[in-house]
Amino acid sequence: MDLNLTKKNALVCGSSRGIGLAAAMELAELGANITLVARNGDQLSELIHRLHRDSSQDHDFLVADFNNPADLSKRVKTLLMKKPIHILINNTGGPKGGPLTEAKIEEFTGAFNNHVICSHILTNLVKEGMIKEGYGRIINIISTSVKEPIPGLGVSNTIRGAMASWAKTMAGELGAHGITVNNILPGYTDTSRLENLIESKAAKLGISTDEVAESMRKNVPLGRFADPMETGAVIAFLASPAASYVNGINVPVDGGRTRSL
Repeated sequence: MDLNLTKKNALVCGSSRGIGLAAAMELAELGANITLVARNGDQLSELIHRLHRDSSQDHDFLVADFNNPADLSKRVKTLLMKKPIHILINNTGGPKGGPLTEAKIEEFTGAFNNHVICSHILTNLVKEGMIKEGYGRIINIISTSVKEPIPGLGVSNTIRGAMASWAKTMAGELGAHGITVNNILPGYTDTSRLENLIESKAAKLGISTDEVAESMRKNVPLGRFADPMETGAVIAFLASPAASYVNGINVPVDGGRTRSL
């Protein structure tokens, strides 16, 4: 099985923590050159030293804020003047929780910009280089809500569905160039976002966070939360030459929690 990513350049968004950082670490293990992307430059400068590095690898980072798509575009254009991108990991923080009926309009527009618009900008920026290089992998980190809406995450459910449809459309249009576009659907993963959701639910129900966490684990056939590195490993596989004929699909990494096929 060909998992070798030597001489491949990966742009990994939201890579200062959680699944984004795990994806960057797994891609580096396969030989890719990593560009970390997040808002905190000091944090990225420290994290870059955690990535596997051999004599052929050169990692760097890009400070960017997805709340400013125009500036993001400008910074990535500058990066592309130095090197092409072969692997794009579209990933950013999810919208805050809450009922759909209580969501404000600006929550939708903000989340749509952060997820769909920024992913579209990045894809359009890197695709020509992928075509020229003869290698392209675009992987979007979204949610199992694409298959089953998650109660209490109204805005997230809405935007994740839009991302999934965007990705499926893009997969059909870029496939002829050998570029694959796939979605990762993480389940309950041990990240700060999950901690925040547990704390919010516990406060709302008037119970302990341990009780909330245990009830969530009971909904997972494997009986536990995912380690981000487990999700990162699946992302790395989809980015590899071995996944060259996998295109336009949603891949749940959820321990079997999602009941639909």
